[in-house]
Amino acid sequence: MTSVHTSAPEQAARSVASPEWARRGGVPEPTEQPIAWSMLSRALSVPLILGLVCFLPAVIAAQPGSGVRDTAYWLQLVLTCYAGARLATMILSTRRRLLQGVFWMFVYIAMGVAPFAQVVIGQTPTPMVGPRQDLVTAIAMVLVGCAAFDLGALLASRRPLRRRTPATRGPGGGPAVAHPLRLRLLVLLAFAASAFYVLKLGGPSVFFSSRQEINETVAASGVVSEGSNVGSAFVKGFGQVPALLALLFYTRRLATSYRARRAPSTVLVWVALVALNLVVNNPVSNARYWFLTVLMAFVFTAFPSSAAIYRIVLATGVVGALVVFPYADKFRYDDEGQRPAQSASVFEPLVTKDYDQMVMFANSISWVDTRGHTYGRQLTGSALFFVPRAVWSGKPEDTGVRVGQWMGLRMTNLSAPLWTEFWVDFGASGVIGGLALIGYAVARTDRRYALAVTRAGPGPGSVLAIAAPLIAGYTFILLRGPLLQAAGKLAIAALCLLLISTFKEQRAGRRR
Repeated sequence: MTSVHTSAPEQAARSVASPEWARRGGVPEPTEQPIAWSMLSRALSVPLILGLVCFLPAVIAAQPGSGVRDTAYWLQLVLTCYAGARLATMILSTRRRLLQGVFWMFVYIAMGVAPFAQVVIGQTPTPMVGPRQDLVTAIAMVLVGCAAFDLGALLASRRPLRRRTPATRGPGGGPAVAHPLRLRLLVLLAFAASAFYVLKLGGPSVFFSSRQEINETVAASGVVSEGSNVGSAFVKGFGQVPALLALLFYTRRLATSYRARRAPSTVLVWVALVALNLVVNNPVSNARYWFLTVLMAFVFTAFPSSAAIYRIVLATGVVGALVVFPYADKFRYDDEGQRPAQSASVFEPLVTKDYDQMVMFANSISWVDTRGHTYGRQLTGSALFFVPRAVWSGKPEDTGVRVGQWMGLRMTNLSAPLWTEFWVDFGASGVIGGLALIGYAVARTDRRYALAVTRAGPGPGSVLAIAAPLIAGYTFILLRGPLLQAAGKLAIAALCLLLISTFKEQRAGRRR
């Protein structure tokens, strides 16, 4: 061997020319056709930004209504434009920011466009029981929370992703991947748990009737005890989540492994899992938010490195939320209980149906003014969702339910957005701190996910490549709230991923 000596000036030049990640000991972040996309983004940037930030808010502002152009109006307009600009940034970015993109899509639709239409038209999905000032406070805190989220994401971007060493990557020295034998056991668990769930509810035909019939069947099945839904939540969660996770792992295997696509056993298992999910996770008998989770997780898993799919989902998601989503509850009730659609304008569903997040935040502020903050009690109840009320007699109810009962409403299936959960427990400091931490964690996860789905990643069995799309779809449920309702399926998914994960390095030949 011959050693090559370089002079000090040459070493200095190499140091200057080397990338920032190399000089700081980090790892490179993947780029996705930056030249081609930069040319395309220039053509799309102007109409996209004008559409999200200017055109749609202007169209809503021109709608007839009895709304007052007060502080709430202008704050809501600023929030809508801010969220629109951030969503446009996510769409036009040269890197996929999966979780951040979904976050801003939710904020733009549910906390921006829809509440702005409600302010303009002067109508809300649920009544606002407190003073107008509480609505002003709610809008201002959502705006501050979004800024805190951006600050957390900015801090995460300033910290380089370190190249992991065996001491920091787990017992075996590698990233988390699905153990082949445990993955097969997950498939068996999925079929067994889903079969029990289907039989408990009376057979597959029930799953193609309506959500109303599903709920009535669950109530009559004996898994629901008085004052507690833990039993039904576990039966439903284990009947749906393992089936979805198994499908996602096999979908990724087929999408990324040529050997898997040539294996009849893998293809047959995937087909069987598709059929199973069509029963237990279909859009007829499930909540729209859950089916949205299933759909987004499947799409992002099937096309893990497609920048076009990522941008199409974010761009078309706005249109779908405004036009399709309000009418997607067709199968929620049977024919006698079906609510007829009454819409004279495309914006009318935004003020009469689903988007009650902002007004419920305002009502929660009014509720806290009369009862005081709970100082972690509501979040603790969400974290300990699995404890039955028979064991914990003082277990908190859903935040949305508690506020709805205080308002005197009979229907208490109300939202409690994440801002509300932080406010109820800790006030403004909770909103700022909580959203900043979430922004930091989300940005770090996005960067790790972008590495996991590249060819240099851990391969078809990557746990992060499955967990990130699942969380992205479930983000709508987490942000909409209440957290107590959302915690169950998320915990089951985390348990399944933990049980099948291993940190042992596997040979590329076996993975591919």
